[in-house]
Amino acid sequence: MLASNLVLGAVEGVQFNGGDIIFQLLVFIVLLALLKKFAWGPLMGIMTTREEHIANEINAAENSRLEAKKILEEQRNLLKEARKDAQGLIENARKQGDIQRDEIIVLARSEAERIKEAAKLEIDQQKEKAVAAIREQVASLSVLIASKVIEKELSAEDQDKLINEYIHEAGEKQ
Repeated sequence: MLASNLVLGAVEGVQFNGGDIIFQLLVFIVLLALLKKFAWGPLMGIMTTREEHIANEINAAENSRLEAKKILEEQRNLLKEARKDAQGLIENARKQGDIQRDEIIVLARSEAERIKEAAKLEIDQQKEKAVAAIREQVASLSVLIASKVIEKELSAEDQDKLINEYIHEAGEKQ
């Protein structure tokens, strides 16, 4: 009971003062107006500036990403082109090597043919020399045999005539 008397006495001791409430309400409204003017405005300006800065940073990052992507694509294209050029150079070098190889083969064959022809010519010349030497020997032997068979002496004119006849006959038999 004592507690309930104290609560009632406390409520009875509190008086409602309307002037204080209105004054506090006016001070609160003035404080809100001052806060809005001096704190809220600059705070919102800072927040707006920060928001714009972040938006600019995002845009710059996006632009950088797009530019990096573009540069990467260009680099890939350049790399592909360089590979094509390298492949073309290798192919040209291979073709040039084939052409040179063919030229060397043709030159070697023509040189071999030339050497072969020269050898044939030399063989023919040596053959002619050998035939001429054999004819001379045949002529000498023929004269010797004829002189022994006939056992007479021939004049130089007769000997030349006989030699030429024998050479002519020996040439026809071959």
